[in-house]
Amino acid sequence: MSSIKLTIPTLAPNPELDALLSTPYPSKAHARRVASLLPTKGTIYLEAAPLLSLEDTDTEAPFRQRRPFYYLSGCPLPDCFLTYEILSDKLTLYIPPMDPESVMWSGLPMGKDEAKNKFDVDEVRFTTEFLADRDLPGAAEEGTKVYVYGTKQVSRAFSPATAVDNTSLKKAMDEARVVKDDYEIGLMTRANGISALAHNTLLSAASKLTNEREAQAIFEAVCMANGATTQAYHGIFAGGRNAATLHYVKNNMSLVQVPVKPGETEKPQLMLVDAGAEFNCYASDITRVIPLGGAFSAEAAAIYDLVLRMQKDCIAASKPGIQWTDVHILAHRILITGLTELGIFRKGSDPEQILADRTSCAFLPHGLGHWIGLDTHDVGGNPDYADKDPMLKWVRVRRELVAGAVVTVEPGVYFCPDIVEEYLKEEKHRRWVDEEVLGRYWAVGGVRIEDDVVVEQGGGRSLSEGAVKERAVVEQLVVKGEF
Repeated sequence: MSSIKLTIPTLAPNPELDALLSTPYPSKAHARRVASLLPTKGTIYLEAAPLLSLEDTDTEAPFRQRRPFYYLSGCPLPDCFLTYEILSDKLTLYIPPMDPESVMWSGLPMGKDEAKNKFDVDEVRFTTEFLADRDLPGAAEEGTKVYVYGTKQVSRAFSPATAVDNTSLKKAMDEARVVKDDYEIGLMTRANGISALAHNTLLSAASKLTNEREAQAIFEAVCMANGATTQAYHGIFAGGRNAATLHYVKNNMSLVQVPVKPGETEKPQLMLVDAGAEFNCYASDITRVIPLGGAFSAEAAAIYDLVLRMQKDCIAASKPGIQWTDVHILAHRILITGLTELGIFRKGSDPEQILADRTSCAFLPHGLGHWIGLDTHDVGGNPDYADKDPMLKWVRVRRELVAGAVVTVEPGVYFCPDIVEEYLKEEKHRRWVDEEVLGRYWAVGGVRIEDDVVVEQGGGRSLSEGAVKERAVVEQLVVKGEF
């Protein structure tokens, strides 16, 4: 194993962003937004995630706050709940009282005064002050409802006299979360800035990497050192042909020599890195591709340039009022043109018929992107996974784009034998593909380039531009070995 000496870089100061994020998270505005989408007056009731232990031990399990609760509170603490009385516009946060026996182990918990100063709520009370339905603001008033988020995030048993609606709140909140306010964009800007720094640092260390797990360690170290102690999802650090697996997460293969078939090995050409930090519960999701040898091979360069062209054109097309499926199909059209130019699709092929036959799905089997925010695959996209059309089945946003939404734009081209060869069994697909030319590209594995993009009138605005992606600059960083 080679020795990797790494100086962990620090994110450049951003006084304007720092000033914005020093103010409380706008939970009261979120509560009003959600309430405006509910059918009648009443009270919203939400619970935080409980603090759990791992099975057969007293060790705490990793804690992840429930997103609906966070959206209306900004509170990262476990075992809390909140109420929002719509008519009186009162948001109340309930936090656990001090447990003297736990102080020895965990220190003093947050108190009422500290919570009131930290969070954008009208009142803070202890959870022990809410004993029964009668303590729920407005619950006893005629014609009102108590709105809860489904049935799995409620531990309280309401009395039969309480009118509980467990369907409307999820619909309203999922829709409210689609459009991000300035504060949310600020949090995602910070998450993307940290992730971009980690991606660029990894580029500079690429020539010394011997295993995928080293790449993961470097990426997560940079994120943690810059204030993002949690990853938004399990990162993908896929060397060589592993990149053809869309959600590859083993992250433990050699980057020096890997077996291809009995008696034959190869050095991976590329490493696909799909990883993003989470900052204050908000996700980033960035994918970049590293030429491990310092320069892309001719085949890898051609595919990389094609994917980058797909991404740039799709970002430019990401405007309010545009159907996301149309942007997704645009990516396929560019893909078909590019693969025809390279000879993978036979010269003179009919691009419209290739599109109609869905042959391009052999090389781009996933959707172009998804909403992102509090969740990496954020709510409100209205996907239809029952769709029989292979080009549309995995499109996670099946609606018009709206200003202020944030969507990932992540086209890719993959050479996955299990997928491509299955398509080639059918004549309607095989007739378009030159298998001799295709054979030169298997070692590329896969290329995906992904940015988090704010939908704006003039086209998408990337929050991920700090992570370099122009091929010449990528190669330069790898060869130079410093960022």
